[in-house]
Amino acid sequence: MNPADTIDKLRKNLSVYVSFTDEEVNYISQFLEIRSFDKKIQFVKIGEVEQYLNYVVKGLVRKYFMRGKEEVVTQIVKENEVISATATVEDGKPSTYILETIEPTVLVSVKKQKLKELFEESHKMEHLGRMIATAMYQQKEDWEYDRMRLNTRERFVQFIHNNSDLLQRVPQKYLASYLNIKPETFSRMKHLLQKRK
Repeated sequence: MNPADTIDKLRKNLSVYVSFTDEEVNYISQFLEIRSFDKKIQFVKIGEVEQYLNYVVKGLVRKYFMRGKEEVVTQIVKENEVISATATVEDGKPSTYILETIEPTVLVSVKKQKLKELFEESHKMEHLGRMIATAMYQQKEDWEYDRMRLNTRERFVQFIHNNSDLLQRVPQKYLASYLNIKPETFSRMKHLLQKRK
């Protein structure tokens, strides 16, 4: 995917929030970086200060922390979603999370300082930033509510119903961790689901 196609795809996907003119896209593009990573690359490690807010154009990324020797997955992000080690971007603190690609991934990234400049200079970008932040917060709140409200089976069924593609794209152990389900329980429920089809 060449840079022009990447920016066009970003523009199209963000048009659900805000539409930009060609002139605005050309201006905003100066602030953006297109970054490509192979599979299983940690582009943010524990102790590093995250510099970027990242929009996934292609691929998959997981966000996790270590509990002893166990990897605890807190987020799995696919195309058209945003990911960062949020606290470290906002406060400049060392990250307690790892961001790692699951597939070869293309990100459109903007550095914290550049994003501030864009927000100051462009009302549309400030509006877009608020809308994306609100959507991310709502998604996080809904997920936390469902984790408390639904039992293990209900959580599994709802997730698979909404993200059936991830069952083929994401290693089972990552999905089990994300859903807070034991790997053997996840495997059993997946097997039962496939038998019913």
